[in-house]
Amino acid sequence: MEYLEKYNEWLNSNEIDEETKEELRKIKDNEQEIKDSFYKNLEFGTAGLRGIVGPGTNRMNKYTVGKATQGLANYIIKNNGQERGVAIAYDSRNMSEEFSKLACLILNANGIKTYRFESLRPTPELSFAVRNLNCISGIVITASHNPPKYNGYKVYWEDGAQISYPVDEEITKEVNEIKSYSQIKQITEEEGIKKGLYNIIGKEIDDKYINYLKNISLNPEVIKEKGNSIKIVYTPLHGTGKRLAMRILEELGFSNVYVVKEQEEPDGNFPTVAYPNPEDPASFDLALKLAKKIDADIVIANDPDADRIGMHVKDNKTNEYILFNGNMIGLTIADYLINQKREKGLLEKNTALIKTIVSSNMTDKICKENNVALFEVLTGFKNIAAKIKEFEEKDTYKCIMGYEESYGCLIGDEVRDKDGIVALMLLAEAATFYKEKGLTLWDNMIKLYEQYGYYKENQVSIVLEGADGAEKIKNMMEKIRTNPPKSIDKYNVLKFRDYSDGTIIDMKTGKKYHQDLPKSNVLYFELENDFWCCVRPSGTEPKIKFYMGVKGANLEDANNLVKELTDGMKDLMS
Repeated sequence: MEYLEKYNEWLNSNEIDEETKEELRKIKDNEQEIKDSFYKNLEFGTAGLRGIVGPGTNRMNKYTVGKATQGLANYIIKNNGQERGVAIAYDSRNMSEEFSKLACLILNANGIKTYRFESLRPTPELSFAVRNLNCISGIVITASHNPPKYNGYKVYWEDGAQISYPVDEEITKEVNEIKSYSQIKQITEEEGIKKGLYNIIGKEIDDKYINYLKNISLNPEVIKEKGNSIKIVYTPLHGTGKRLAMRILEELGFSNVYVVKEQEEPDGNFPTVAYPNPEDPASFDLALKLAKKIDADIVIANDPDADRIGMHVKDNKTNEYILFNGNMIGLTIADYLINQKREKGLLEKNTALIKTIVSSNMTDKICKENNVALFEVLTGFKNIAAKIKEFEEKDTYKCIMGYEESYGCLIGDEVRDKDGIVALMLLAEAATFYKEKGLTLWDNMIKLYEQYGYYKENQVSIVLEGADGAEKIKNMMEKIRTNPPKSIDKYNVLKFRDYSDGTIIDMKTGKKYHQDLPKSNVLYFELENDFWCCVRPSGTEPKIKFYMGVKGANLEDANNLVKELTDGMKDLMS
């Protein structure tokens, strides 16, 4: 079996160090572990690497990280980007600091300047740093919200966005051409410093990023006057968010911010949560306990690299804390930005908002009502960033905001990835603004439902790890693709879209045609009543994801409808 051959190759290779070989010997009697570690090479995907930390070709380790970095270095050299350099950040995960330093020293060995943060920083600040320092590229070592055993390696290009076509394919080609670990160059930190290639950054970028955030704030005077009236509970979930989150809130004037003590310190083992993801309600257990104790208005969590944000809001009528999903968070921020800019005369005629195809259709209504252009892209912030770049190149629209349902948004165009710090700032500001008017963020959400319609969305994921899991996900997608259902639950499918090849099927007539859709492994169903469903494998986790959206007559009706549709999608999985 090929994976056993690769395992033995590592054990007998002069290129693999003794420490790694000792780890491999520990799994010699566990064939499934050997298979999962060696059945394939850890793929350098659309933004880089993500996988379980450990020895093997399908794991995150110094060899796979080294191979990726050498491939990136070769590409940068071909594009004469050595002098512009690479900004590098890392989060609190196990091995993040080590992998970030390794990447620096490999790039330095290839004559490429690096700007490495002195300590852990959020992913959005890395995007900001790439642009601010005019770097050719950026790297952040993070597995975002994945379980503790994972780590990752995300690559950014000169616009501050995750690499996208054609750069992603060109870098991938360079990585795949590294056939031997002996091709990976490396020098010492002392050599890198002596040659002027190894540079440390920190406070100066922090200061610029904080000033950038302050310029986004729309009602700083309200915060200065009323910021002490809002009680905020915050948790960084053992990640990178605390430093900048607390700084921006304090400097704007929020004086009642309570950090969850058990989760404030960085820890790659994430001891208080099984899954450090603000999408998971269980990640809020400690924060909600504190919120009830101090009677907080809002409860906010960032994921470990602080690009995502989750929130609970107190309902003053019931004294319960209501979980806002990613769409509700995005809609709250969009409504606040658009209305406040309009009232202040700052809403330009060429303003545009970007959302993904699985985000709420209420966004369409808000944009139409306020004469804001709306653009829809495939999931992933690299696609939102690509649209912003297109706006710049064609000198057409100015992005006010981009968001997706998976608890992420960006504001403006200086940061080209999800930014959980700016989202935290604006949610705290909006909560203060509405509280002065006697409203909570939940009251405002109800107003949005009443004005635009009772839209409700849901998402269900199935985790399938390892080689067997990858095969199951592939088979599930192929089964749905080759035999798309004519109905989901009791709702007829009107059109079926396969983004992998642009096929569209009119399910009523059976007519099949092709359209120039962006290419991705995504299946989309247009249903009756403006309902919809979508299926896709995750690009960063061993998951297959099912999305659905409805519009009800009222909130209870919408909740019932989305539950029915979710059950229908679950049947599709079986």
